[in-house]
Amino acid sequence: MDGIHDLGGMHGFGLVPREADEPVFHEAWEGRLYAMRVSTRLADPGNLRPHIERMEPGQYLNSSYYEKWLHAWTQILFENGALTEEELQTREADLAAHPDTDLPRREDPAQARQALERLRLPQPLQREATSQPRFQIGDSVRTRHFHPPGHTRLPRYARGKQGAVTGYYGFQDFPDEAPTGSTPPVQPLYAVRFAAGELWGESAEANSAVHLDMWESYLEPA
Repeated sequence: MDGIHDLGGMHGFGLVPREADEPVFHEAWEGRLYAMRVSTRLADPGNLRPHIERMEPGQYLNSSYYEKWLHAWTQILFENGALTEEELQTREADLAAHPDTDLPRREDPAQARQALERLRLPQPLQREATSQPRFQIGDSVRTRHFHPPGHTRLPRYARGKQGAVTGYYGFQDFPDEAPTGSTPPVQPLYAVRFAAGELWGESAEANSAVHLDMWESYLEPA
């Protein structure tokens, strides 16, 4: 969808801060949130992006990376019936009224080991081919110019632009058409090179290019 998250090519948001020696987590709650996501077995525990993309623009721009995760994870808990909005509101009110309340804690070394094993398990990206790829390395292609109402990995600034296929990754999961909790369909995935001038016009840096990964349904013959 066309939302505030798709910032490529937009002006006025300032520099992206680069923090020297940046820690993995800035606050302890960020680490706990990450642990909840990787250790909780729900129908759709990994599909955070669509929920983040539906955030209100003001909330999105004023939220940190893990605050966006928290928003998405809360929505996933609601969808799975693991938590209701009323339960969350009640808990928030209780903690606001009694901020020194000890938070519940449960040690489970076996579950921790299982979560670490899943994190360290190789996750192959390639899937079984279901057809022949439409494009070959060297082909000239143009991206589709469309505005889907749902999730897409085709950036707004790269729609309707001409480029050349420089790599082929095989068939991989196509997240755009994956309903919540379902197995996504698969499509060929390509690397496509775009001249910076094609994307940014006269504002582009001279003699530069951008390489983007593109699923086959994003592309048409140029």
